[in-house]
Amino acid sequence: MSKSKSKIIAEKSIFAALKILKENGGELRGKEVVDKVRDSVEFNEYEKHVYEKTGYVRWESILHFYTIDCMKAGYLRKNKGLWILTNEGENALNLGPEELLNTATKIYRKWDADRKANTPDIEQSDDSEDMVNNDDQVQKSLLDQYEETASNGIREHILKKNPYEFQDLVADLLRAMNYYVSDIAQKGPDGGIDIIAYSDPLGTKQPRIIVQVKHRPNDSVSSDEVQKLAGTLKRNTDVGIFVTSGRFSKPAIKEARNSREHIELIDFDRFVSLWVEYYKNMTDEQRNTLPLHPVYFLGSNE
Repeated sequence: MSKSKSKIIAEKSIFAALKILKENGGELRGKEVVDKVRDSVEFNEYEKHVYEKTGYVRWESILHFYTIDCMKAGYLRKNKGLWILTNEGENALNLGPEELLNTATKIYRKWDADRKANTPDIEQSDDSEDMVNNDDQVQKSLLDQYEETASNGIREHILKKNPYEFQDLVADLLRAMNYYVSDIAQKGPDGGIDIIAYSDPLGTKQPRIIVQVKHRPNDSVSSDEVQKLAGTLKRNTDVGIFVTSGRFSKPAIKEARNSREHIELIDFDRFVSLWVEYYKNMTDEQRNTLPLHPVYFLGSNE
């Protein structure tokens, strides 16, 4: 029996995506994965067709659709726009494109059958309209794409900020969280301290909050940089906060966790989550620096 067009697209795009994740340390933002798949895989005109209803490209929609299978199979995890290859996913690459997808799909279908209290042993189909026949999975993959589009829009807005504008965003967030910002570093050497904040207007209550801000969206903060922040905490009650528009390396996370001083780490995703959480507390002027608009979609009962 010949393969459906959607299965052919899924096999090569899913395999390429997991391989790309492996080649990049096991983690990448979803947009970066899709961009790299586009650059490394040859797609024909049918596969590059743009759906009028959603504006999404056919192969990209199919890729997102079948990542649901991969997540249920334990090959892939997603966290706020970040795609993470698991050890199981890395091992599954040894199966090759066809068997990798077949295995993931079988696991998903068994889970789906169990969820619906149907017979779990469902025969696999090569129906070319698989995506049409599974409303739940289509809904999840569309939500996945909408969420990534929203995250990418916020990310692109922040990318356009210069380091001092991003520093001001961090200060505005602290104010929205009811902290009192007493000092923001100006241009020039800052001694590793970008923002100083307190929990009261006069700074008479502990702790004093020392903030280091790095606007490096495409880089990871190193453990050495976390150590330097710890070195600026001169009082026993000082608390250090490291904010980055990028990510923290695993050694940096370990360094913060094991530090004698209290070091709090805020990466891009956590910064955005906090901005959303405290958005209601901000003035119109503060909101305009990173304006958000909530949109609600029908979710899933899963």
